[in-house]
Amino acid sequence: MKRSSGVRLCATAAVSALSLALITGCSDGGSKDSGDGKGGKDAKALSVAELKQLIIAKGEVPGYKVGPVEGGIPDKSKVKSDDAQCDPVLRALTGIAPGEPATNTSRMATEDKKDPTDKATSLDDLADGKFEDALNESMDLDVTVVTLASYDGDGAESALKSVTDAVKSCSGGFSGEQDGEKGKFTKVEEEKSSGTGDESVAFTATNDSGKDGVMPLHAEVVRHGNTLATYTTINIGAMMSKKAYTVSAPVIKAQAAKLK
Repeated sequence: MKRSSGVRLCATAAVSALSLALITGCSDGGSKDSGDGKGGKDAKALSVAELKQLIIAKGEVPGYKVGPVEGGIPDKSKVKSDDAQCDPVLRALTGIAPGEPATNTSRMATEDKKDPTDKATSLDDLADGKFEDALNESMDLDVTVVTLASYDGDGAESALKSVTDAVKSCSGGFSGEQDGEKGKFTKVEEEKSSGTGDESVAFTATNDSGKDGVMPLHAEVVRHGNTLATYTTINIGAMMSKKAYTVSAPVIKAQAAKLK
């Protein structure tokens, strides 16, 4: 069984928020501001301790394992695009909170699926291409990085706007790098958002210029008062089998419930 270096990199990157955006080498605009009074110039950011109480935790997302972000969230200063106006998109895709938050924290939610190769009693059971099919199926699971960030004043509104503007400005694609590792997106498209929170933007960044075909990565940023929730989802198995996938709805639902 052979895979291109791009797909192999994707498989490795599935457990690392550091590489979520750079694997690409391989909406209706959201809901409107509800005017809930939680934002505004006088808003005070939550503490890290408060955010850690609000972010999803083990046992709170049905069908998912929740824990620390494997590989960690990269340093903001080391993630940049070739066009500065696209930085908010690239950073959201790597789990970095947009703008200048006062505090932030992150978790990873991995879809809990039984490995189909566990059903085999011998390699013969997975002969004639079945092993590759089983491998693809075993990797057909959503991995979502969630980052909560809190802002002083109207920082959350400004940060979300920077992402919304970048999605529109960078629709034709852009290149980026993290710690010298380079990747390229050929297009960025706004998607219908979950409709949670006060306002939100969802988008897909895609690379379809390589021999592996279309390689999409999905993200959504949602504002809840002066707190932003950034979600980035990757599904390696879906990529390899060319199946559509989106930001994990159960993860958004669970996180939104804790932010009400």
